[in-house]
Amino acid sequence: MNANQTQQQDLDVSRRAFLRRSAAFSLGFAGLHMAMGSGGSRLFAAEVNGAAGGLGKGGFGPLVKDPRGIFDLPKGFTYEIISRAGQKMDDGLVVPGRADGMAAFAGPDGLTIIVCNYELGPEMVQFSSFGKGNEGLAKIDAAKLFDRGRGIAPSLGGTTTLVYDTKTGKLLKQWLSLAGTNRNCAGGPTPWGSWLSCEEDVAVRGGNREQSHGYVFEVPATTKVELVDAVPIKAMGRFNHEAVCIDPRTGVVYLTEDRVDGLIYRFVPKERGKLLMGGSLEALVITGSPSRDTGNLGKPSNEFPVLGDTKAIAIGTKFECEWVAMDDVESPKDDLRHRGYQSGAARFARGEGMWWGHDSAYFACTSGGTALMGQLWRYTPSTDESAPATLAGEGVKAMNTKGGTLELFVEPNDSKVVQNADNVTVSPSGELFVCEDGEGPNRLLRVEPNGDVTTFARNALSASELAGACFSPDGTTLFVNIQTDHLTLAVRGPFGG
Repeated sequence: MNANQTQQQDLDVSRRAFLRRSAAFSLGFAGLHMAMGSGGSRLFAAEVNGAAGGLGKGGFGPLVKDPRGIFDLPKGFTYEIISRAGQKMDDGLVVPGRADGMAAFAGPDGLTIIVCNYELGPEMVQFSSFGKGNEGLAKIDAAKLFDRGRGIAPSLGGTTTLVYDTKTGKLLKQWLSLAGTNRNCAGGPTPWGSWLSCEEDVAVRGGNREQSHGYVFEVPATTKVELVDAVPIKAMGRFNHEAVCIDPRTGVVYLTEDRVDGLIYRFVPKERGKLLMGGSLEALVITGSPSRDTGNLGKPSNEFPVLGDTKAIAIGTKFECEWVAMDDVESPKDDLRHRGYQSGAARFARGEGMWWGHDSAYFACTSGGTALMGQLWRYTPSTDESAPATLAGEGVKAMNTKGGTLELFVEPNDSKVVQNADNVTVSPSGELFVCEDGEGPNRLLRVEPNGDVTTFARNALSASELAGACFSPDGTTLFVNIQTDHLTLAVRGPFGG
């Protein structure tokens, strides 16, 4: 088998794994909806009563206190630190700090390829992949960096790629794969075997900044040790990007915006899987209720002007939707969300984690709800979702196109249930795993398809958020980051039952 055949085989494996995870993900979210539909009374009963673990017949039991004081897990599960800030990598650079969103992909010979974001800005030199004083910057091709910062203050976000062997539990190699970007928070996997890395930053060009920021970048999942060309997908817009998910049937990309008055977007590419060729960026509108505030915040999006309806939305409420085409998507004034809202788009309270499952895009709004503990939404596309909206012309109101259905899926309003849900993922057997980003101690929650919910793990080291939870394609290993402690863990155990 030649190299091209091997690459195509790996791509086919990634596509099949993507589709299996997408189907399983819906089961986990359905369980979460079932469990919380009655106000969450079943959830975390053991914790409310002071026990260490959670509830559920299919659960893994109470947590065992970690003697190392890092990560509490149920009996039978173990973890290893596979990467930590400051370690030397295979490209001669060092592991950066503040690891965030990530995804795992099928690699050759049964190996797992992980692409991991780093939420760093140019001022965070102490966590730089280029080492002390960014001295390692001279080791790489400057043309590969998106923003070199005139050699004085390079943007320090980006991604690393790790190759892990689940059979031996060993990390085989890791390297910097995307560089010169800012505050790469989350993103999402593609059905064609790559990671979309999102900048949660809208810094503008000037001074030491050679580029404006706020873009999405594509990083192929490969075992080749190299930096990718950092090419922004500008047609996806410049804003406080958080996460993305892709409908594998149409190639349409859905995107969240991490702002308390942010929007939900979709990107309809000109050609499926070739995002750099451009497409249409559009914002979600609730049909018949333009400029709707969805956060249930008690007051309209804090200090922001109100144009539309702000009345409370009940759990389970479904809305018909449409999409409004956006112009000037590179938004030099960082006003894309304001212009979208003025054109009728709905506002959401800090859209963060997002994942595709069972023909729907599920997403978390971290600050939504009357108690500001978060909301979970589901958007189910129409049968013709790949038909883009069109702009009527310069200075003319953007045109809408019919969309699908939006549902407020979960709003617990109770920190004992979920404390500010952020990254979400699913196991190959269908359980949903939810990372918390609250005041701490932050947990990794497990939701079974039947609605049983447990605390699968707890950060015993600090109040840091947990981030980037994802499973190896063979389902044996869960990877997760403890962000501000700058650790990436591999958790192994009887996930299958």
